[in-house]
Amino acid sequence: MSRVQLALRVPDLDASVAFYSKLFDTEPAKLRDGYANFAIAEPPLKLVLIEGPAGEATRMDHLGVEVETTEAVHAATIRLSEAGMTTDVENDTTCCYALQDKVWVHGPGQEPWEVYVVKADAGSLAKQQGSTCCTTPSSVDSGSEKPVAAGGCC
Repeated sequence: MSRVQLALRVPDLDASVAFYSKLFDTEPAKLRDGYANFAIAEPPLKLVLIEGPAGEATRMDHLGVEVETTEAVHAATIRLSEAGMTTDVENDTTCCYALQDKVWVHGPGQEPWEVYVVKADAGSLAKQQGSTCCTTPSSVDSGSEKPVAAGGCC
């Protein structure tokens, strides 16, 4: 089963977890320092919360489609490339407390989309060195991709 992912950068992780737990009537599937995700069955949604600076408004970080296999990521890469989209492939990247294979594309407004599979749990929120896994909060607004500094991730 594939599902859409919405990643939000939130100023108060605890308050956001409490709110979304009530909204979707479910507890987080993963809750770590500065990070939470929900595997919501109805509607099918992967909701990711990333703690951002206190006092800032919640904002979209990125969008995605979670798939079940690496083969599905590869198929998406081929399909998107053949459709004329610029793709950025990351295999065996550690990000958001997970080992993942993924492909990134950007919409016409520079909104980042990933198609990804979670291969295993990982002990770190931070992206691995050299990965374009995640972008700074301002990159969605400015249209320029900038890697997140160590300690930040998608």
